[in-house]
Amino acid sequence: MRAVLVGVFTITLTIEAIVATALTLRFWLGLGEDLPRAIQLGVFHAVSSFNNAGFALYSDNLMGFLTDPWIALPICVAIITGGLGFPVILELARQRRPRRWSLHTKLTIFMTAVLLVGGWVFVTAAEWGNDGTIGTLSAPHKLLAGFFHAVQPRTAGFNAWDYGEATDETLLGTIMLMFVGGGSAGTAGGLKVTTFVVLFFVIVAEVRGEREVVAFGRRIGERTIRQAITVALLGVAAVVGSTMVLTLVTDFVFRDVLFETTSAFATVGLSTGITPDMPPAGQVVLVFLMFLGRLGPVTLVSALALRERQRRYSHAEGWPLIG
Repeated sequence: MRAVLVGVFTITLTIEAIVATALTLRFWLGLGEDLPRAIQLGVFHAVSSFNNAGFALYSDNLMGFLTDPWIALPICVAIITGGLGFPVILELARQRRPRRWSLHTKLTIFMTAVLLVGGWVFVTAAEWGNDGTIGTLSAPHKLLAGFFHAVQPRTAGFNAWDYGEATDETLLGTIMLMFVGGGSAGTAGGLKVTTFVVLFFVIVAEVRGEREVVAFGRRIGERTIRQAITVALLGVAAVVGSTMVLTLVTDFVFRDVLFETTSAFATVGLSTGITPDMPPAGQVVLVFLMFLGRLGPVTLVSALALRERQRRYSHAEGWPLIG
């Protein structure tokens, strides 16, 4: 346990120090900040991004750096790394041969790459001609802004454009990315990528008519499958239920309400701008969702893993119709 804690502490400090150095140099040499202020900005945003906090020291978050790769890319690297989860980070540091990675690491890396690339392409395409976000930028800057905002739902919460001006397609894609979230046992929120990818392989096995769920040459156990289904369904129920409540107590359009509830549940912090105008009852719902989203999946999975009832008998099998 001590070795694990030391490893986590060392890797965290190393990554944050590297990102903080890169940001500090940019703020100091590139943007003209004095050195103490540049160090403050660099360290703060490095820690905020690695821990997927999404706090910025600017009133408009990071909207002033939409086209600055020297700010956007280091922050994205920190967010992605922190969102992988500490078990994956430790394994990547100790074992660099992909063949020897555990199934958990392979699933996390695979799904993270799919979501990042897919989200980048989708968000960039959806906003390409939108003058309210990136429509007036050059092509390279559009690609940079699209990548930055494909990373944020993982679940950091920085924003460099106004989500209130984003297209419906972008909001829907962002909602899906926020709901999935990042890696387990890390700084990200959401259902976690392993939960989602396990369900994906369950569907693949069912479509193929296979009795076992196999991923990367390893069989996924029945208990893991049941945990993934339970966590996913309870997450859907929490978001849908809260969205229904907020549509009753507010007059905001459905897309904005769904965006806010998903962001709260996944502890992202992104907003279309309606939260300050919500009545107290609506804000209480969001507070409850944030608390549930941060502790709920972790607590639920831990409880399911530890709680196992042994029965000395088996019930007769039934065959209800599905679909």
